[in-house]
Amino acid sequence: MTRLFIPLGFAALAWCVACSPMAEPAITQAPSLGKRATTCTFSGSTGASQVSVSQKSCSTIILSAVAVPSGTTLDLSDLADDTTVIFEGETTWGYEEWSGPLLQISGTGITVKGASGAYLNPDGVRWWDGEGSDGGKTKPKFFYAHNLASSTITDLYIENTPVQAVSISGCDGLVITSMTINNEAGDTEGGHNTDGFDIGDSTNVVITGANVYNQDDCVAVNSGTDITFSGGVCSGGHGLSIGSVGGRSDNTVDTVTFENCEVKDSVNGIRIKATEGDTGEIKGVTYSEITLDNITGYGILIEQNYDGGDLDGGTPSSGIPITELTIDNVSGSDAVSSSGYNIVIVCGSSGCSDWTWRKVDVTGGKTYSSCENVPSVASCSEG
Repeated sequence: MTRLFIPLGFAALAWCVACSPMAEPAITQAPSLGKRATTCTFSGSTGASQVSVSQKSCSTIILSAVAVPSGTTLDLSDLADDTTVIFEGETTWGYEEWSGPLLQISGTGITVKGASGAYLNPDGVRWWDGEGSDGGKTKPKFFYAHNLASSTITDLYIENTPVQAVSISGCDGLVITSMTINNEAGDTEGGHNTDGFDIGDSTNVVITGANVYNQDDCVAVNSGTDITFSGGVCSGGHGLSIGSVGGRSDNTVDTVTFENCEVKDSVNGIRIKATEGDTGEIKGVTYSEITLDNITGYGILIEQNYDGGDLDGGTPSSGIPITELTIDNVSGSDAVSSSGYNIVIVCGSSGCSDWTWRKVDVTGGKTYSSCENVPSVASCSEG
């Protein structure tokens, strides 16, 4: 990727200029909220604070090489309806141990774009210590895409998040296209819990063409309805996950589709986690046209005894039933390492029913001998 670096210079001074045929003098204060400027540009070390107070005044916001100070959120959570936000050049953040987020965007009818060569660089290696959100340094989460309605995010390139990358919560009608989350450096530099997409309490979310290189879930749907993740490539992490479901205020997952995706060089391929002893519902989940390659742990893992770790010895329970599950055309011939397991299914006595299971070829690893309550259409020894 070609990276565009825009010198700060005097651009930081002209932080909000309305478009016109001729150049206007720099505006030194926010325009009246009653009159939205056509385009406002924010740059440099003052850009984050200026856009925070003036965001409602602009129909188009250009963030050009913004350098966000340490301990500060680039806060776009109060946008006017139908605002367009464009990232140009390299967006950076200063270092501080805090919880974040580093970026937050909310609103209705919002369009977020990455210009050619733009990238968002939180430089997470400064926080990485191998412990992620489990301890060590306090690491800020990166991007809260919260409370977005009828909105789109297109062509964002994100590099080296301190921990979790994109949190999607409280959204209704969000389309994310061609987003790259590149935490590949974390493989050797101590990246941990660098989830790609964490989705909760949302409906009508579509993510297409994502490329995720990380050290945790590529995408995890913890709650929500009508979620689609398609055409994605997941590398280095924990694969395509549902859950864990249970123990939250919203414990319903209904109608989720993963399709036409590749999971490679990862611990897991497909994973569904229902917590032991909790209540909720996992219904209508489909995995279709999924290709697995170089999976070290589990090709397919479905468990109703999750208690903080995969197959941690808990007794599977049926309080979060997994119903209307479809596993269709999952290709992973010799994809699982010899020390891993091809397919693991551990269900409560009445926890798993009404499944569709066809064209599943996951081999290379071991056969798990302790599967429990497997629906008749499925098999732990297939492949």
